[in-house]
Amino acid sequence: MIDRKAFRTLSSGLYLISARVGDKVCGCVVNTLVQVASEPATLAVSLNKENATTASILESGRFAAVVLSQDAPMELIGTFGFHTSADTDKFALCEHAEDGTHIPYVTEHGLARFSVAVTETVDVGSHYLFVGVVEEAEVLSAGDPLTYAYYHAVKGGKTPPKAATYNGGDEAAPASVEATAAGEAATGKKIAWRCTICGFIEEGYPDGLPADYMCPICGATRDMFERIEL
Repeated sequence: MIDRKAFRTLSSGLYLISARVGDKVCGCVVNTLVQVASEPATLAVSLNKENATTASILESGRFAAVVLSQDAPMELIGTFGFHTSADTDKFALCEHAEDGTHIPYVTEHGLARFSVAVTETVDVGSHYLFVGVVEEAEVLSAGDPLTYAYYHAVKGGKTPPKAATYNGGDEAAPASVEATAAGEAATGKKIAWRCTICGFIEEGYPDGLPADYMCPICGATRDMFERIEL
């Protein structure tokens, strides 16, 4: 018997991984970046085989990584975690710089950044494990790292289907998106809707989201929103 919720007790942070091939830049959110050796300083990261970032790392043999801070907004996580670099220039939406090999990395809401040359690629089923030597490392700002537990418990974040830690959508199902103005008046609070995928909050529809509504951050449909009171 395997209780999928047991995997949530494993401690990890949230990181932005980026890569570049020519003029094409890619990036995604992971919680699988770990240091696996000290001499030489070596990092390993697991990425889904279907990710555009994965294809870029396979071709270029390099990646950059940023450790996200606890104050990283859900919009940033939504951009890199719930969109594909195949059709979205994610770096156009945030402040960024380039490392010595011209791979972009996000400079806002990051605590540190690393540039890594891949030395080994391991096929681990749905994902590739990239192991590489750190060639650049820099502290970007002070603060607390965003842990995966904090992302779930405090920010209300969800796990993307392509994440290594996705366990078949075992998060609680969202509440119905049907609401009434009378309900708002009864509580004296403002009714809003929160995307259970990326955490975006929509305040403009107290009577319920339109049938064709889509999250402006991650593209989730209305059935993935839960009713909240502000």
